[in-house]
Amino acid sequence: MMDVNTPSAVNPDIDIKKVLEDMARAIVDNPDSVSVTEETNEDETVFTLHVAEGDMGMIIGKHGKIARALRTVTKAAAKIADRKITVEIK
Repeated sequence: MMDVNTPSAVNPDIDIKKVLEDMARAIVDNPDSVSVTEETNEDETVFTLHVAEGDMGMIIGKHGKIARALRTVTKAAAKIADRKITVEIK
């Protein structure tokens, strides 16, 4: 159990872009076609995941479950890095 007085773990050195890219490469049939672009505005960073058209179904998953899981894990990494992010899939 975590002590209430313990400061939360913040690690600004986490490469969120690489985390997202590595997860996507592990899922798709064409890992060489995976790329992630990053756009930062004043208070938020938008990561856009690009995959081959044939791999879109694998990235999205049934009822969007894989896409939701990718976003959840990426946002958890962003929270540790103390950043606000959004993940788009194209």
